[in-house]
Amino acid sequence: MACGYWKAGVSDHEAAFHITFRENPFAGEFTVACGLAAVVDLVREFRFRENEIEYLASQRGNDDKRLFDPGFLDYLRALRLTCDIDALPEGSLVFPNEPLIRVCGPIIECQLLETSLLTVLNFQSLIATKAARVCLAAENDAVIEFGLRRSQGADGGLSAARAAYIGGCAGTSNLLAGERFGIPVSGTQAHSWIMFFETEMEAFQTYARALPNNCVFLVDTYNSIDGVHRAIDVAKQLRRDGHEMIGVRLDSGDRVALSIEARKMLDEAGFPGAKIVCSGDLDEFVIADMKRRRAKIDMWGVGTKLSTGQPDAALGGVYKLGAVRSPGEQWRYRIKLSDDPAKMSCPGSLQVRRFHQPDGRFIADAIYEIDHAVSDPWVIVDVGNEKQTEIPARTDYSDLLVPIFRHGELVYRTPGIDASREHTRKQLSAAPPAILKLKKPRPYKVGLEKSLHELRSTLIVRAKEERPEPR
Repeated sequence: MACGYWKAGVSDHEAAFHITFRENPFAGEFTVACGLAAVVDLVREFRFRENEIEYLASQRGNDDKRLFDPGFLDYLRALRLTCDIDALPEGSLVFPNEPLIRVCGPIIECQLLETSLLTVLNFQSLIATKAARVCLAAENDAVIEFGLRRSQGADGGLSAARAAYIGGCAGTSNLLAGERFGIPVSGTQAHSWIMFFETEMEAFQTYARALPNNCVFLVDTYNSIDGVHRAIDVAKQLRRDGHEMIGVRLDSGDRVALSIEARKMLDEAGFPGAKIVCSGDLDEFVIADMKRRRAKIDMWGVGTKLSTGQPDAALGGVYKLGAVRSPGEQWRYRIKLSDDPAKMSCPGSLQVRRFHQPDGRFIADAIYEIDHAVSDPWVIVDVGNEKQTEIPARTDYSDLLVPIFRHGELVYRTPGIDASREHTRKQLSAAPPAILKLKKPRPYKVGLEKSLHELRSTLIVRAKEERPEPR
């Protein structure tokens, strides 16, 4: 497409694109925006290196002739991004049809960014949302991301660990993620460690001698209750040597009943501060059920279903064109039609205005076009049923998309990962509790600002009139 634009002589034409999604993941009613820091790095480093130009030059069409014009490759060789980019800060709550990011600039530059932006924002937002749900289910307990061995490759494991931390996890077992992003790290031994030694007691004692200040004993290799007894015996020796056992880990069996018994045993043995860690095929629903049954768990190690975003494979974000313009001209709006009303796009350059109470609690969101006159007072129109909601005058609000790049230059100070994690926490605390429920959550009120809804409706009618009838 970039080559086609270049050959058509429209490389100086501008476009406005947005990344949006149509449904919240996990049958929930919120999504956590994540991945902006990676987007910033990607855009700052964007250029075509000589080996990449050579690879493109080697491509052939179906006539076995050169696919790309040498002039176009020279254009790519000199290309530096000059786009304006606005985005939601990481950790922001976002809802269907709202843009996570807006990209405005030369059409070729905008088009070349599409796939990279989607792969970053779709995956990290999916995992951050899953992590937020898991942490909500765990209430005040710490959740550790345990999923590297099941993630989609090492790069997926790194991104998942980062997104899970922003979503609310307290740490990760991924040491590379800890080193690279500053995430707290935590881990225990595997069953293979226990099985390597002749007895479970020997395995615990050997581990205690090697790492006396990091002892969480995995007790379920043979029999969990026996394992807790042996962990207590080793913990007593550790205490005599001036160290304290951190706790024990349950990975299988009836972990609710086992945790209750283990807590009783640890308390009676004089280790009330010892933690009980739970792992093994956990997700938000399993944790919520175990909490309901009064499990005595202090920490949760959540792996596969967190780091792979189960049961959803992807967020489903799309990159849609909203407007185009020739040099010196006004924006011309664009819209995509579909037989499915939910898949029809919104025209223009979009922004999201979040109305909230003075204490910051969310009321409703309005998607509006930044260059188009808005209704007064603000009226929100539901995309599905066209129900209208008027926002009272002088309601507090915030516009969510903030400037990230201007003319290709970074104007945004990327927060540290802990600040983004704290932003997620504040966003969740300000959201209506009904949208955070794991079962039967209530949708948050989001709609098109009235004048944008009218513009969209007009363009839909016009496009349908111009569309040729099927033969």
